[in-house]
Order: sequence, then structure tokens, then C-alpha cells
Amino acid sequence: MKKILLLFILLSQFLFCQEERKTLFGIIYNKDGVLGNVHIVNFTSNQVTFSNEKGEYRIFAKPNDSIRFSSIGYKTIFEKLSSDDFNVYRKRTTLEKQVYELDEVSLNNNELSGFLSNDLKKTKPNSKFKLAKKASDFSNIEYTNNSTDHINASVKPIITRTDPTTAFEGFGTTTIIPFGQIRKIKKLRKELALKENLPAKLLNELGEDFFFIELKIPIDKYYHFLEYCNPLGIENLYSENEMLKIINILRKEHLSYLKLIEKH
Repeated sequence: MKKILLLFILLSQFLFCQEERKTLFGIIYNKDGVLGNVHIVNFTSNQVTFSNEKGEYRIFAKPNDSIRFSSIGYKTIFEKLSSDDFNVYRKRTTLEKQVYELDEVSLNNNELSGFLSNDLKKTKPNSKFKLAKKASDFSNIEYTNNSTDHINASVKPIITRTDPTTAFEGFGTTTIIPFGQIRKIKKLRKELALKENLPAKLLNELGEDFFFIELKIPIDKYYHFLEYCNPLGIENLYSENEMLKIINILRKEHLSYLKLIEKH
């Protein structure tokens, strides 16, 4: 019985650690309104993003992730996310202005007028500067050297010029991959990239209001809803630029999806 309980605890901890990151939606303010171009860093996942001109941002995260908000002229904020941050429409963050205090500077009255020609006459010459300038003046020194350069004439090494590319003649370094296999690899990469980026692209093109207000999809169920609709071919339709068909599918399926999650 103790072994079963221990196994259950370890499994629960593993599942908790493996919790999938979700998209955190947020908006940043200052005392005057929304604040754009704020640097947002998720130190747990090493992801970085910026807020747009409306102060909005989105970043992949999960509870207990450490987030930093920073902007020039504002105090930096460090936060640890909680589950409540994912249960709101947008996480609100407010940055305060950073006040910089400068050391006191003393200004002496030098009685300068601001006119260069007049101020040069008032300024006393620096005697040390004159001595240094005189010591470094070699214009009156005559120098002639008629001797030959012994190193250049007698010790200069013989230069042998070779083509460095000939050193590898006879060694093949090219690995040939069949063309058909290359096409399969490219196709697979394209499909994986589409599957990974489709949620963000749909959210960007259709807008948050479409999913979370019109369709009333819970924010934390966004990816689950897309997986629910995926068997109807929304990935292929997106590749074919059939956005109207995708919208019709999402509008048709959202009611049955909401009923499904209510039961669970």
C-alpha cells in the first residue's frame, strides 16, 4: 500500500512538472494609459516578447514561471505567475516611472561672454602646455640615413607561394542525399511548422474577440478547442488560404465544444 501511495505521489509530481505552457494574454499600463514597447521575459522558458502600441502582449507560460517587465524610464517588475493570471481575459500590469537623481554639480563664474574671439583674449595661457608643445616639436631636426637595411637585404626569408586549395585534392567531402528524400524532409518540416504556428496565426488574424467573446471559448481551452476542430481539416484549409471556411467551421463547432466541456 505504501509503495502504491509513493508511486501515486511521484506520478502526480511528474504530471505537475510536465504541465503544458499556455498563452498568457496581458496588457501593460502606466499612469497615463497603455504602454507600448515593454520588454517581457519569461526566465523559466527563456522566451522574450514586447508589448505593441496598444500595450498588449502574449507569451507562452504556466503557473510559477518567473516573468520580468522592463522599459526605459520605468521601474523593472519581477513577478511569479499564479493560476489566477490564466483565468482572466488579460493580465493587467502597471509600470511606475523611474526617477533618476544626479549628483550636485558646482559651476564657477568664469566671466566668459560666449564669444570665442573675446574669450580667447581673457583666457590665460597654460605654461605647462607651452613647454610640452615645444618639447615635442621636431621640425628643426635634420636626419639623413644612407645605410642599407641588413635584414631586408640579407636575412629576408624566401617566400614560397602555394595554392591552399590543392592541399585537399583527392578527398571527397560531399554526401549525396536522394532528391526524393529531400522533398519528403522539406514537406515534413513545413507540416510541423504549420502545426506549431497555426494557433498563434489564427489568433493574430481572427483576433482575440472572435475566440473569447464571440465564440466564448475559455482562454485556457483555446488550444484544446483547435485540437477539437483539427479533424475537420482546418490545417489544410489554412494552407489553401480558405479563411472563410475555417471561420464557418469554428462557428459551427463551438457550441458542441462548449457543451462538451460543461459535462467535464
